Amino acid sequence: MRRHRGSRTTPRGETSTTALTTPVLTRPSVKAGHVTPMRSVPSHIPRPDYAEDGEPKLRREPLVKDAETIARMQIAGRLAAETLQYGGSLVAPGVTTESIDAKIHEFIVSHDAYPSPINYNGFPKASCTSVNEVICHGIPDDRELQDGDICNIDITVYIGGVHGDTNATFFAGDVDQASRDLVRITEECMYLGIDAVKPGEPFNVIGKAIETHARAHNYGVVRAFVGHGIGTVFHNSLQVLHYFDPRDKTIIEEGMTFTIEPMISIGSWRHVMWDDDWTAVTADLSRTAQFEHTMVVRADGAEILTKLS
Repeated sequence: MRRHRGSRTTPRGETSTTALTTPVLTRPSVKAGHVTPMRSVPSHIPRPDYAEDGEPKLRREPLVKDAETIARMQIAGRLAAETLQYGGSLVAPGVTTESIDAKIHEFIVSHDAYPSPINYNGFPKASCTSVNEVICHGIPDDRELQDGDICNIDITVYIGGVHGDTNATFFAGDVDQASRDLVRITEECMYLGIDAVKPGEPFNVIGKAIETHARAHNYGVVRAFVGHGIGTVFHNSLQVLHYFDPRDKTIIEEGMTFTIEPMISIGSWRHVMWDDDWTAVTADLSRTAQFEHTMVVRADGAEILTKLS
């Protein structure tokens, strides 16, 4: 999760396919609230290399993981899934995303794990909370969720020397049918992308499956933020596009670990940034949803690591 500076590298380590050319939007319909200081993590908990100064040191790792690393990622993935389930249960009208994040923070550290977003390139919180038109990387603050909001919670945990990354979009109160349809189709897009994963296939089969389903429902697929390789490094060099690009000829290999995390919008797929350099919103302020799993490639397809069972 790098700060967005209009370059090809964007928050959370996902990589932008185009440079930022749209103007910064500072007054969207979801107003930024007050952000409290970064919380500490108990000193006995092992932490990633960026925890102290905010600068990731590790940039490279094997894209194909060995069995021992995958076993550790299964543990991290399950904890991430448990945390996401807990965080989602807190979403309700009148609740602040700050209070949700505080409880997520305590949940993660109570399991002797480190909330991966904390101080990753300076990010101040344990989770990302993205409401309505916020595409991704929303910073938890004192804004209360309103009846009818949709809220994505993005969780990554670091335990056993590896990361597990997952997210989902939740309803706050009585949500309109158009938003419910958007959330449902977005989750379907993610699973269609996962189903497309097969060793020997190019990565662009994932984006093709996602984009085809989204377009069938007249939705936009956000292009600026993509899935990523993950393991001992929060975001490695592997990129997973959520739209079809015939030039993407990278081959899926057994043992690779990565995320699929499509961001689907009712309207425009283009984005603009808040002036915090983190929060990305749809250019037309249309609602957007996201779902994410971390997976490992097996001989017969993808095994989801961020699930409860």
